[in-house]
Amino acid sequence: MAQRTARCIGANRGDSPQRVAAITLIVVSGPLYAAFDADDRHHAQCRELLETHRGPLLLPMLVISEVAYLIASRLGAEAETRFLGDLAAGIFAVVPVAASDWLRIAELVWTYRSMSLGTVDASTIALAERLKESRIATLDRRHFGVVRPAHVEAFELLP
Repeated sequence: MAQRTARCIGANRGDSPQRVAAITLIVVSGPLYAAFDADDRHHAQCRELLETHRGPLLLPMLVISEVAYLIASRLGAEAETRFLGDLAAGIFAVVPVAASDWLRIAELVWTYRSMSLGTVDASTIALAERLKESRIATLDRRHFGVVRPAHVEAFELLP
């Protein structure tokens, strides 16, 4: 993922604003982990998506712990250190949970309790709703394909 460092999100990467509109992409654990794990069956497509996406890559704060744990426990300290380096380099715009999101997160967890949505996925949905974003990089079609966001009919799921 270090290749994206030179093209840091939110920065002018030489694209003319008139020619290329920045499209925000919210990134969750699955594609991020797959981009680091060369043995993952989704590795190539996730790495390409994250390295070539022309707009900001938003990383919900609660996703960081989940990804760091997966990378450390499955790939080791070297891979975890690279992930932390990517965060430090600004490759992802880390977005904290807003105080106003917590009740929506609780509502989503309760509404989708039969499928065990969970706090991390619910926080991603609350973030997308708050920012009026519809594009999510996820491999989790089970959750993100079922949940009906408040601001659009359905999310656009990538890759």
